[in-house]
Amino acid sequence: MLNRLIQFGKQGTSAIESFGRATLLLWHSVMWGGPGSAGFRDLIKQLYSVGVRSLSIIAVAGFFVGMVLGLQGYTTLVDFGSESALGTLVSLTLLRELGPVVTALLFAGRAGSALTAEIGLMKATEQLSAMEMMGVDPLKRVITPRLWAGIMAMPILALIFSTVGIWGGAYVAVELLGIDDGAYWGNMQASVEFYEDVIKGVIKSVVFGIVVTWIAVYQGYDSIPTSEGIGKATTQTVVISSLAVLGLDFVLTAVMFGGV
Repeated sequence: MLNRLIQFGKQGTSAIESFGRATLLLWHSVMWGGPGSAGFRDLIKQLYSVGVRSLSIIAVAGFFVGMVLGLQGYTTLVDFGSESALGTLVSLTLLRELGPVVTALLFAGRAGSALTAEIGLMKATEQLSAMEMMGVDPLKRVITPRLWAGIMAMPILALIFSTVGIWGGAYVAVELLGIDDGAYWGNMQASVEFYEDVIKGVIKSVVFGIVVTWIAVYQGYDSIPTSEGIGKATTQTVVISSLAVLGLDFVLTAVMFGGV
């Protein structure tokens, strides 16, 4: 029993120390400037890497999620004679919840793991140490553009996911289930509010983008410079990011929509 308590204490201390290092990394990386710091081209390059290259999986996943929502929503609403409200159900579910959350989970699995592996490999091959020897801050050169690229790409990807998902739901509702086209889009237009639904969903995706990208770059920068260490860091990025997104989603939903 005592050994278990000691082990638990060591793990807790290690977690606190890791969070402190991650906070310092974020503090020193969030601002531009410094010797050899990244420029606008570096940001565009990282936006292409984490954003544009994630677009295909986001669009495909969004379309299928919207189709599933359409099918599941119809089977529920038809029992109450409210199948005309299917557009409202699909749009609000995607804009408020599934759009930001599923996008963040896919982003963590695709872009987050790639960021961790890339930075970890740079550390293993001593590229980061070489930058320090040349008087270049590796945080400003490597971490900053990747951090901001993830933060900027996430809300855009979430909006694309939600938009494609709504079209997927419309395809199922109108083409397959025979719901009136005007009823689907008209009820959606009447029920969706720009601030309450769209903007709050964007705020969620921005928070998720900060957290997921922060975890990804920290895990790569703090990884053990071996193949095993990089693999472990990549796994931790996906696991920790997924848990953080789901936990933060509950908190943000309670604050924004739950009246807490």
